[in-house]
Amino acid sequence: MFIVFDLDFTLWDCGGTWCDCTSPPYYKQNGMIRDSGGKIITLYPDVYPILKKLKHRQVSMAVASRTTTPDWADELMRLFDIKKYFDYFEIYPASKLNHFKSLQHKTKIPFDNMVFFDDEERNIKEVGMLGVDTVFVGNGINMKLIEPYLD
Repeated sequence: MFIVFDLDFTLWDCGGTWCDCTSPPYYKQNGMIRDSGGKIITLYPDVYPILKKLKHRQVSMAVASRTTTPDWADELMRLFDIKKYFDYFEIYPASKLNHFKSLQHKTKIPFDNMVFFDDEERNIKEVGMLGVDTVFVGNGINMKLIEPYLD
Protein backbone atom coordinates (compact mmCIF):
# COMPACT_ATOMS: atom_id res chain seq x y z
CA MET A 1 0.00 0.00 0.00
CA PHE A 2 1.06 3.55 -0.82
CA ILE A 3 -0.58 6.47 0.99
CA VAL A 4 -0.76 10.00 -0.40
CA PHE A 5 -1.85 13.06 1.56
CA ASP A 6 -2.91 16.52 0.46
CA LEU A 7 -1.60 19.31 2.71
CA ASP A 8 -4.01 22.24 3.15
CA PHE A 9 -7.03 21.29 5.28
CA THR A 10 -5.88 17.66 5.26
CA LEU A 11 -2.67 17.70 7.32
CA TRP A 12 -2.73 21.33 8.40
CA ASP A 13 -4.88 24.43 8.77
CA CYS A 14 -3.24 27.73 7.89
CA GLY A 15 -5.53 29.88 9.95
CA GLY A 16 -8.60 29.04 7.88
CA THR A 17 -6.89 29.41 4.52
CA TRP A 18 -4.36 27.69 2.24
CA CYS A 19 -0.60 27.96 2.76
CA ASP A 20 -0.26 30.07 -0.40
CA CYS A 21 -2.48 32.69 1.29
CA THR A 22 -0.16 33.06 4.28
CA SER A 23 2.67 35.56 4.71
CA PRO A 24 6.16 34.10 5.19
CA PRO A 25 8.59 34.12 6.77
CA TYR A 26 7.26 31.60 9.26
CA TYR A 27 8.50 31.41 12.82
CA LYS A 28 7.95 29.37 15.95
CA GLN A 29 6.63 31.14 19.02
CA ASN A 30 5.62 29.36 22.22
CA GLY A 31 5.56 26.05 20.36
CA MET A 32 3.28 27.36 17.61
CA ILE A 33 4.06 28.20 14.01
CA ARG A 34 2.98 31.61 12.78
CA ASP A 35 3.36 33.57 9.61
CA SER A 36 4.71 37.13 9.53
CA GLY A 37 1.19 38.48 10.07
CA GLY A 38 0.80 36.41 13.23
CA LYS A 39 -1.59 33.87 11.70
CA ILE A 40 -1.32 30.53 13.53
CA ILE A 41 -0.70 27.47 11.37
CA THR A 42 -1.49 24.13 13.00
CA LEU A 43 -1.30 20.46 12.22
CA TYR A 44 -4.46 18.51 12.93
CA PRO A 45 -4.14 16.65 16.26
CA ASP A 46 -3.80 13.12 14.81
CA VAL A 47 -1.14 13.96 12.19
CA TYR A 48 1.92 12.97 14.24
CA PRO A 49 0.40 9.71 15.56
CA ILE A 50 -0.78 8.77 12.06
CA LEU A 51 2.56 9.48 10.38
CA LYS A 52 4.50 7.69 13.11
CA LYS A 53 2.24 4.65 12.95
CA LEU A 54 2.43 4.41 9.15
CA LYS A 55 6.21 4.84 9.16
CA HIS A 56 6.56 2.22 11.90
CA ARG A 57 4.58 -0.16 9.65
CA GLN A 58 6.93 0.76 6.79
CA VAL A 59 4.15 2.24 4.67
CA SER A 60 5.49 4.39 1.86
CA MET A 61 3.93 7.86 1.81
CA ALA A 62 3.78 10.90 -0.43
CA VAL A 63 2.43 14.43 -0.45
CA ALA A 64 0.40 15.75 -3.38
CA SER A 65 -0.47 19.43 -3.23
CA ARG A 66 -1.58 21.92 -5.88
CA THR A 67 -0.23 24.92 -4.00
CA THR A 68 1.21 27.77 -6.04
CA THR A 69 3.92 28.22 -3.39
CA PRO A 70 5.76 24.88 -3.11
CA ASP A 71 8.66 26.46 -1.22
CA TRP A 72 6.28 27.70 1.50
CA ALA A 73 4.72 24.24 1.84
CA ASP A 74 8.21 22.75 2.06
CA GLU A 75 9.18 25.22 4.78
CA LEU A 76 6.05 24.40 6.80
CA MET A 77 6.76 20.66 6.52
CA ARG A 78 10.29 21.34 7.76
CA LEU A 79 9.09 23.48 10.67
CA PHE A 80 6.49 20.89 11.68
CA ASP A 81 9.19 18.21 11.34
CA ILE A 82 6.99 15.99 9.15
CA LYS A 83 9.00 16.01 5.95
CA LYS A 84 11.01 13.01 7.17
CA TYR A 85 7.93 10.78 7.01
CA PHE A 86 7.42 11.14 3.27
CA ASP A 87 9.21 9.36 0.45
CA TYR A 88 7.83 11.43 -2.44
CA PHE A 89 6.69 15.01 -2.95
CA GLU A 90 4.46 16.28 -5.75
CA ILE A 91 3.96 19.91 -4.78
CA TYR A 92 3.17 22.26 -7.66
CA PRO A 93 0.13 23.94 -9.21
CA ALA A 94 -1.41 21.31 -11.48
CA SER A 95 -4.19 18.78 -11.58
CA LYS A 96 -3.88 16.00 -9.02
CA LEU A 97 -3.94 13.68 -12.04
CA ASN A 98 -0.48 15.01 -12.92
CA HIS A 99 0.70 14.38 -9.36
CA PHE A 100 -0.55 10.80 -9.38
CA LYS A 101 0.75 9.96 -12.83
CA SER A 102 4.16 11.21 -11.72
CA LEU A 103 3.98 9.19 -8.49
CA GLN A 104 2.98 6.07 -10.41
CA HIS A 105 5.87 6.59 -12.83
CA LYS A 106 8.38 7.10 -10.00
CA THR A 107 7.18 4.30 -7.73
CA LYS A 108 5.86 1.76 -10.26
CA ILE A 109 3.02 1.19 -7.76
CA PRO A 110 -0.30 0.51 -9.51
CA PHE A 111 -3.02 3.08 -8.90
CA ASP A 112 -5.21 0.44 -7.24
CA ASN A 113 -2.56 0.01 -4.53
CA MET A 114 -2.68 3.72 -3.64
CA VAL A 115 -4.84 5.54 -1.10
CA PHE A 116 -5.37 9.30 -1.30
CA PHE A 117 -6.63 11.59 1.47
CA ASP A 118 -7.87 15.05 0.43
CA ASP A 119 -10.36 17.68 1.57
CA GLU A 120 -11.58 18.64 -1.92
CA GLU A 121 -14.30 16.62 -3.63
CA ARG A 122 -13.05 17.52 -7.12
CA ASN A 123 -9.65 15.98 -6.34
CA ILE A 124 -11.29 12.91 -4.80
CA LYS A 125 -13.42 12.35 -7.90
CA GLU A 126 -10.63 13.04 -10.38
CA VAL A 127 -8.03 10.80 -8.70
CA GLY A 128 -10.63 8.12 -8.00
CA MET A 129 -11.16 7.76 -11.75
CA LEU A 130 -7.57 6.47 -11.98
CA GLY A 131 -8.49 3.56 -9.70
CA VAL A 132 -6.93 5.08 -6.57
CA ASP A 133 -8.83 4.46 -3.33
CA THR A 134 -9.82 7.97 -2.25
CA VAL A 135 -10.92 9.22 1.17
CA PHE A 136 -12.63 12.56 1.67
CA VAL A 137 -11.19 14.42 4.67
CA GLY A 138 -13.90 16.73 5.94
CA ASN A 139 -12.24 18.28 8.96
CA GLY A 140 -8.56 17.34 8.90
CA ILE A 141 -7.07 13.87 8.87
CA ASN A 142 -7.85 11.72 11.89
CA MET A 143 -7.11 8.22 13.09
CA LYS A 144 -10.62 6.99 12.28
CA LEU A 145 -10.04 7.72 8.58
CA ILE A 146 -6.72 5.85 8.60
CA GLU A 147 -7.75 2.80 10.63
CA PRO A 148 -9.24 0.85 7.69
CA TYR A 149 -5.82 0.97 6.00
CA LEU A 150 -3.81 -0.25 8.98
CA ASP A 151 -4.62 -3.95 8.62
